[in-house]
Amino acid sequence: QVQVVESGGGLVQPGGSLRLSCEASGRIFTDYLMGWYRQSPGKQRELVATIRSVGVTNYSDSVKGRFNISRHKIKSLVYLQMNVLKPEDTAVYYCKIRLRQGNEYWGQGTQVTVSS
Repeated sequence: QVQVVESGGGLVQPGGSLRLSCEASGRIFTDYLMGWYRQSPGKQRELVATIRSVGVTNYSDSVKGRFNISRHKIKSLVYLQMNVLKPEDTAVYYCKIRLRQGNEYWGQGTQVTVSS
């Protein structure tokens, strides 16, 4: 079994920064994909950014240049540094890990609110 735990959400003013963390534990081997997704009320969950265990990253157009996803070199731990936050970034942010076998596990989500 795999567990996924997120942390780091909160309230921030427009233009501010936050860093989210996500750690997956359990039967995780090499070659996995971890990523951040977000969901606002009334909207579908959307991809924010992903990173493979080898370090290849992918970002949605809406966050390119403002968000940065990175990973711990050893642990299945990823970070999402969010800069120049906008009100439209307000959402519940979820972390997901996809294992080599195709199994996917989600965290419970962390709220990010961008408001003055």
